[in-house]
Amino acid sequence: MAGEIGMPPPEPLVKVPKILAKPPTREYKVGRGYSLEEIKAVGLTEKQARLLGIYVDKRRKSTYEINVQRLKEWLEKVKKGEIQPPQPTLPKIIKVKPDKGKVFRGKTSAGRKMRGLIKEKYRRTPNYKIKKKLRERKAKKRHEAARHKGGH
Repeated sequence: MAGEIGMPPPEPLVKVPKILAKPPTREYKVGRGYSLEEIKAVGLTEKQARLLGIYVDKRRKSTYEINVQRLKEWLEKVKKGEIQPPQPTLPKIIKVKPDKGKVFRGKTSAGRKMRGLIKEKYRRTPNYKIKKKLRERKAKKRHEAARHKGGH
């Protein structure tokens, strides 16, 4: 274990909530991170802990002696040089793109044509001929159904 690279800190333990219906199977479970009180008990600030790769759970208010002891042992190993802390994960930079216009999103008739969202049968029919075209389609469908060709 001498000089192990990227050794993470021990996982924080949290008490399992008591359920009245059945007896508890275990006393502790793995938590999301160490509480601020546990980190202060070790002698670190929140920022220092995060830079060392220790997960911090700001919402937790409880302090468990097991967690403080485990953190102290891990920090001693880091100070002696037996293990190295993992690289701190810096927050990701998210690039926000500007909203696309209505035409690009297909919210207008021109946009729907451009994106191919208008059905083929309506695409090539001008507005002044559409009623006649729809009447013809309906008649064709009736005619094919009568001749048992299956009108689509």
